[in-house]
Amino acid sequence: MGNYVKRRLPAEPGSLAAELRMAESEVRFYREIAPEIGVRVPRCYRAEVDDEGSLLELEDLSDWREGAEPVAAAGLLRSMHERWVDRADVRWPWLRPIGAGDELVARLYDDTWPKLAARSLSAPVREFGERLVGKVRQVEARVLNAGPLTLVHGDASASNLRTAPDGEIALLDWEDVSAAPGVVDLTWHLVSSVEPARWAEALDAYGPVEGLSRYCRLPSCRDS
Repeated sequence: MGNYVKRRLPAEPGSLAAELRMAESEVRFYREIAPEIGVRVPRCYRAEVDDEGSLLELEDLSDWREGAEPVAAAGLLRSMHERWVDRADVRWPWLRPIGAGDELVARLYDDTWPKLAARSLSAPVREFGERLVGKVRQVEARVLNAGPLTLVHGDASASNLRTAPDGEIALLDWEDVSAAPGVVDLTWHLVSSVEPARWAEALDAYGPVEGLSRYCRLPSCRDS
């Protein structure tokens, strides 16, 4: 089986990928962080970025099962977060900080929401979406109080997890790597990839989280 090759052309100026330097962040992750991260990620054989875009040549894990058991995934995230708490942003000061690109994200959300609202949405989703209009930057700022900074994946959904036949779990796709509270990874993993009936099980596996209740209340915006 050949290696997995990931090529990216230069991001369109003004796009979110350009604003957040997503391709560059992933290349730097594999060059600098992956060798000492302490959790399983694809082995990297080549990582380059230049005026023509970025190129990654990685271990091919396509024969591993997509996703992971909630308890095992929570344990993996906890291991990574504990290892780099209060260290990641010092060790790699180029890591994306909380609030990076928030003006662009807020503008894109406000511009896009009317199109989404025109679709057939459930009442809770519609209410949730409408409350965020004009408040995305305020919500983003509250993440600062959701716990100490650590290394976070940024998109720890099932689609970016792989489980080997022996149960080993790997984290893929590091374009959103950043320095933020670990609860950012945990809550996104729960809401994107875990049945609500298993949330308590996953939370128990992760362990105590200082800012979980605060972060999970972010979308309410009712006190804004």
